[in-house]
Amino acid sequence: MSARREHLQEDAQFKVMRLLERDPTLSQRQLADELGLSLGATHYVLRGLIDKGFIKLGRFREAADKRRYAYVLTPGGLAAKGAITRSFLARRRAEYEALRREIEELGAELPASDPREPATEQRAE
Repeated sequence: MSARREHLQEDAQFKVMRLLERDPTLSQRQLADELGLSLGATHYVLRGLIDKGFIKLGRFREAADKRRYAYVLTPGGLAAKGAITRSFLARRRAEYEALRREIEELGAELPASDPREPATEQRAE
């Protein structure tokens, strides 16, 4: 699997675990909506996390619909979430720094038409 694909998969796992840690009663459809993924892709990510033992399924006893499940992070899932969070954060920081440098370079390339206006901003007319 390519590094990009692994990062995308890890990002999806991180986001699922983060959402489920906040609210284990979210349905797959609600997760899909929150993540901006298809229902099938969300199911795939959830199944992988369950197979790894990071999430366990529990019946949602209080629900009127007894077919509902609660997705609960296991102790191993919490530990994995910590490791994935560190990796996710490191990638995002690197992306931020690269974007910041690119913005500074582009801003430096623009001619300053108004001495009061910073070179990195353009006024919409």
